[in-house]
Amino acid sequence: MADDSIAVVDLDRCQPDRCGYECKNYCPPNRTGKECITLRGEEAAEGQPEQIHISEEICLGESCGICVEKCPFDAIEIINLPQELQDEPVHRYGENAFSLYGLPAPQEGQVTGILGPNGIGKTTAVRILAGELEPNLGRHEEEPGWDEVLEAYRGTELQDYIADVRDGDVTISRKPQYVDQIPESFDGNTRELLERTDERGALDSLVERLEIGPVMDQSIDDLSGGELQRVAIAATLARDTDFYFLDEITPYLDIGQRVTAARLIRELAEEEDKSMLVIEHDLAILDLLADTLHVAYGEPGAYGVITSPKSVRNGINEYLSGYLDNENMRIRPNPIEFEEHAPRSVSRADTLVEYPDLTKSYGDGEFTLEVEGGTIRENEVLGVVGPNGIGKSTFAKLLTGNLEPDVGDADLDLDISYKPQYVTIDQHMRVDAFLSSITDQFGSSYWNTEIAQPLQLERIMEQNLSDLSGGERQRVAIAACLSDSADLYLLDEPSAHLDVEQRVQATKAIRRYAEQQDATVLVIDHDIYMMDLLADRLMVFDGEPAVQGRAGQPQSMRDGMNEFLANLEVTFRRDERTSRPRINKPESQLDRQQKDEGEYYYAP
Repeated sequence: MADDSIAVVDLDRCQPDRCGYECKNYCPPNRTGKECITLRGEEAAEGQPEQIHISEEICLGESCGICVEKCPFDAIEIINLPQELQDEPVHRYGENAFSLYGLPAPQEGQVTGILGPNGIGKTTAVRILAGELEPNLGRHEEEPGWDEVLEAYRGTELQDYIADVRDGDVTISRKPQYVDQIPESFDGNTRELLERTDERGALDSLVERLEIGPVMDQSIDDLSGGELQRVAIAATLARDTDFYFLDEITPYLDIGQRVTAARLIRELAEEEDKSMLVIEHDLAILDLLADTLHVAYGEPGAYGVITSPKSVRNGINEYLSGYLDNENMRIRPNPIEFEEHAPRSVSRADTLVEYPDLTKSYGDGEFTLEVEGGTIRENEVLGVVGPNGIGKSTFAKLLTGNLEPDVGDADLDLDISYKPQYVTIDQHMRVDAFLSSITDQFGSSYWNTEIAQPLQLERIMEQNLSDLSGGERQRVAIAACLSDSADLYLLDEPSAHLDVEQRVQATKAIRRYAEQQDATVLVIDHDIYMMDLLADRLMVFDGEPAVQGRAGQPQSMRDGMNEFLANLEVTFRRDERTSRPRINKPESQLDRQQKDEGEYYYAP
């Protein structure tokens, strides 16, 4: 194989017990007597055939690709690496395994951002920076030691940092990506968890600003996703370490909480000269909190490249355009575009359903939601926005009949397909079996083109539901919701754990489905960009979180956005180059001007 090619075998997908080794039997070098595709020679489970190994020295490369086509489980990738990628990898997990090229460079007193798709090696990079994984410089058979790694980075901006890692002089505080897994590793209440982490004496301030005081004496098992996220951020920032790593701070948080978290991270970097590294898919928040940005690209699960640092604005814009200027590299065939448009004209379609005034209280009146009666129209996408703890998911459960109102009749006589906020797996079956049990459209050309492809389901069809990551689980849940036959499709926070491209593709899939199937869709989400691209009208919730919520009637996008963002005192502007909405700095000239004009989002 050419020096700029690699072969990757996904051992989770390789299932020799269900195939006839077509890859091995049809391989051209094998058929001439060479040993290109062989058996791994590793001990397999009793009665199970061995998985395969590909010799990268003998393989003909991507120009052949016969094994890729013949594998029925998409377990093989033969990839020509970009010609511009001259360096050896920082780390490779083994032959036919994932390779990482490049490392981010943490800087004291700064917030370093990483933007890239899931499965591209960001966590591997952090493990190396934390000293948990010794980089092997691609030499997985004869691994070098830290001294040789340091020599490889001599003269670079990472030299001093690598030396500190080698000497054990780096301490790290890390926030995990999937906060819903915290209860599995901690048994106790919030106060007990956080008091263990208060090394800087900053816990009281963090609890106040993140508004987690009301849950301090609650069991971790009883916290919502948004509460777990804020507790995880507080626990990470309360520690006194050299290096802070935060993996996705925004899932389950409303935009006000996202801005607060971003400000806390920036303050810790600036006021205490700490090194902060943040992986984030919410572009507005990444723009607000980062000083520099590394773009990550490649083939998820096969190889990843982390670029040199860029300015935040240029890094985000290059990532969206699909072309990296300094690297002279196209990373995506088509750009991700944000339309600079006035809000869609309000639909005058027939009414699908009218819902009355509704009231629902929990406990002894500890929380009360009051819903002002309104209408949901046929063939529209109705967006729902508002802070966490204000009753949006309660409203969804009232519509679906999962909750009964205290006042009003919520029996809408509708077939509703519902994706809940928190996607839990209680079935042990494969993805394809699960989805085919929902719809008779499974596998049809329409279903494949309009649902499976944009949601990137092809490569996970053979996997078990219980083995899926949070983002994969989310995409399957969206597909399941859209695959059902219903009068109303209700999706609660479909953007959680999706990367930028996945969010755009999911948004397009939902919007196209609504338009092509004349479907009515109700979407609850905190991603402002997603809501702008999706919704025809907006329903705004306000009140006092965890105490009292009020749901207004559906209204135009302009009026709804202005009401929602005015409550949060946040304004957006448009990037001159890409039309991407960007959060204005508080009390900046543009921020004050837009507030005076009452245009918080759709500014002229």
